Amino acid sequence: MSTFVLASETADDPQVEVRLKRSSQAKRLSLRVSQLDGRVTLTLPRHASEAEATRFIREKADWLRRHVARFEVDVPVGHGAELPFQGQMIRVAQGAGRSVQIAADTILVPGPPERSGARLTAFLKQAARDRLTEASDRYAAALGRPFARISLRDTRSRWGSCSSEGALMYSWRLIMAPPEVLDYVAAHEVAHLEEMNHSPAFWAVVNELYGPHTAARGWLREHGSALHKYRFTK
Repeated sequence: MSTFVLASETADDPQVEVRLKRSSQAKRLSLRVSQLDGRVTLTLPRHASEAEATRFIREKADWLRRHVARFEVDVPVGHGAELPFQGQMIRVAQGAGRSVQIAADTILVPGPPERSGARLTAFLKQAARDRLTEASDRYAAALGRPFARISLRDTRSRWGSCSSEGALMYSWRLIMAPPEVLDYVAAHEVAHLEEMNHSPAFWAVVNELYGPHTAARGWLREHGSALHKYRFTK
């Protein structure tokens, strides 16, 4: 896959790297900005030239820069930093004892500061597992279809998945999102236990389990990428 770099025109303009991808199925040129990491891909029909691609990108330059500018730089997580937890911003501070604790709008992390990132990751993963297990159990019981197991990953391409064997996978960063968003993703994946597609029948199951989901889906499209800017390791 080749790339094209849209150079900055002013000091305030971000430089944009566009990946060029050819597709035998594509009938026209189309741009996509990933909602997770801001990566830009231009899909070209098989016979389109790179000169056409270059003209197309330059025509869309203002649109591209506006969208790419929304993606912020990484935020190292340590003492004094702030990060979201269940939709609320909390500040990381030195704690005592042996376990991570949350007190009001502060998360207290014991031990040496250089270990705070690893301790926070472990805490967030456990909190995510607890919440996602509870939500998945609840929706699976309502559906009358058990799932095989739950696993957590730090995925950038999707928030969750359901295999044909009934294995559910979720991004542990969902614990940073508002609770209703996490619940929506759990309902979405559990619905796949009955409908392994995104047909109207599938969305009917999601509505039955979760209710109206437009707001939760919209939150992920608008704010989900920001959950990936928090960096817990150096």
